[in-house]
Amino acid sequence: MAYDNDNIFAKILRGEVPCHKVFEDDRTFAFLDVMPRSHGHTLVIPKAQATGFTDIDDQDLAYLMKSVQSLAPLVVEGVGAEGFMLQQFNGLAAGQTVFHLHIHIVPRWADQALKAHGKEMEDQDVLAANAEKIRTVVSANLG
Repeated sequence: MAYDNDNIFAKILRGEVPCHKVFEDDRTFAFLDVMPRSHGHTLVIPKAQATGFTDIDDQDLAYLMKSVQSLAPLVVEGVGAEGFMLQQFNGLAAGQTVFHLHIHIVPRWADQALKAHGKEMEDQDVLAANAEKIRTVVSANLG
């Protein structure tokens, strides 16, 4: 599948669509999912154009995963979660809905069920509050 430069994440990267950004560096970008499975559900994407896990340059993939590894515990701390789950979907049959590679960091609490994937929009005020909590921790740890 060819990369679609008009996908929603490409538009977010270009600043054409607003998001609740929690982190950015020269190669990765992280923001809250607007249809979160839990509070603080964060998406980490490469700035490189890649539709999925198998069509990204090895170095860009390694950098993306290092960003996920650094951000996951900070997201957990930011929202006071007990743990986290990572998800990554490849292809429509696997549940991928945006064809720009992205890794989901889903904070988890032992007594909370997850919401369905991509089904329910979160209130913008809730997203803004969660993003601020996460940005505070990220800023203190990653500068």
